[in-house]
Amino acid sequence: MAASVFDSPLYAHLFQTGDAGRLFSDSAAIRAMLLVEGALAKVQGGLGVIPEISAAAIHRASLEIQVDPGAVAASTGENGVCVPGLLTQFRSEMQAPEFAQHVHWGATSQDIIDTALMLRLRQALLLAETDLREIIGHLADAAQAHAAVPLPARTYGQHATPTSWGAVLAEWGMPLCSAIEELESVRKSSLFVSLSGAAGTGSALGPKAAETRAGLAKALGLNDPKRSWHVDRGPILRIADWQGRVMAALTHIAQSTLGLTMTGITEVALGASGASSTMPQKQNPVGPSAIIALGHQFTGQRVTLQAAAAHQHQRDGGAWFSEWMAVPQLTLCLASALSHAKRLASGISPHPVKMHSALHAELGLIHAEALSFALAEFMPRPEAQRITKQLCLDALEKQVPLADLVHADYPSVPGSLFDPAAQLGQAPHDAAAFVSRARAMSNS
Repeated sequence: MAASVFDSPLYAHLFQTGDAGRLFSDSAAIRAMLLVEGALAKVQGGLGVIPEISAAAIHRASLEIQVDPGAVAASTGENGVCVPGLLTQFRSEMQAPEFAQHVHWGATSQDIIDTALMLRLRQALLLAETDLREIIGHLADAAQAHAAVPLPARTYGQHATPTSWGAVLAEWGMPLCSAIEELESVRKSSLFVSLSGAAGTGSALGPKAAETRAGLAKALGLNDPKRSWHVDRGPILRIADWQGRVMAALTHIAQSTLGLTMTGITEVALGASGASSTMPQKQNPVGPSAIIALGHQFTGQRVTLQAAAAHQHQRDGGAWFSEWMAVPQLTLCLASALSHAKRLASGISPHPVKMHSALHAELGLIHAEALSFALAEFMPRPEAQRITKQLCLDALEKQVPLADLVHADYPSVPGSLFDPAAQLGQAPHDAAAFVSRARAMSNS
């Protein structure tokens, strides 16, 4: 198989990355770097740092010239960074040495590479936001339709108390809403331009270094950090943290879905599922499984990124190179997981009859907590808990529904206690609150 599933024709449909995948190609990286070089020249021309005629020529050429990644490979291997080779190719293609000499004036390779990365991460965040809004919309529609459809809640993988399918969907969707609401802050605190020169001092940029950096930020639609962040990888880490929270929420959805499609349960239908090569009766939960696998991969790369954030002195090649390996994988893991989550959210549907059966499958023991509180109304709470526990043991031993034992010995306990629809607590309200929040976000 290919070194990365994201570059594999064989796995292209299992781990789809959509438009995000096109952001992390060599050609996309070079295009982004040339955009940065062109914008830098234009800003410096406007400030009189370089001749304005040179700036105009460089900016125009940065939009027109195409550089083959292969032509830069040898230089990258020798220098450890691609910018020197890229500049050589770019200057040669300009065929105007009197103008080309002003390309990259005062900048360093890390300025160009980091700023170009931020341009691509900005687009990746926008794509992720678009996918999240679609997923939230599908979940909200279903939560509204099934706000009061009861099913067993699970804690530690076992039946706990009744909840509703709408509340489960709200539990899935609320963290995604929070992620979208946090995104603007992430953009402001992380999508930085980098322009501080070889050692972070901006000395080669001249007396207008700060103005140049601010102008470059404005020209590219990025934020001015007002300092060097060559060795402060907080901007990258904050983006990865946001991606990690989204990935955790998607993996929770996938793990829960797997539990609801297990043999003997199958309380939901996925809409689309996979075939087995040898067992015709099987319909495998491929999407949830892929999301979980992507979550594992994301976690490993996130550890790499955290280690890579510890730089040495004012510039650090080894730490920085490690970041190049991790950031694309993190972004594409999330993009692929979002792709699967969109299909899952649009296709998943409940089996209310099977949910009803699951609620009554264990002799009504799911209502034990409610029973203990009902008994506590006319006896001390510890005594009510003791009696409830004994009634549960009797029900299991005699294979008699808990409700029958209770009605025989405690006729004052209302029959509605054993009606799951009457024991949903705040579940329908939680579903409605999520729907309201999702609708408000879609209108904003």
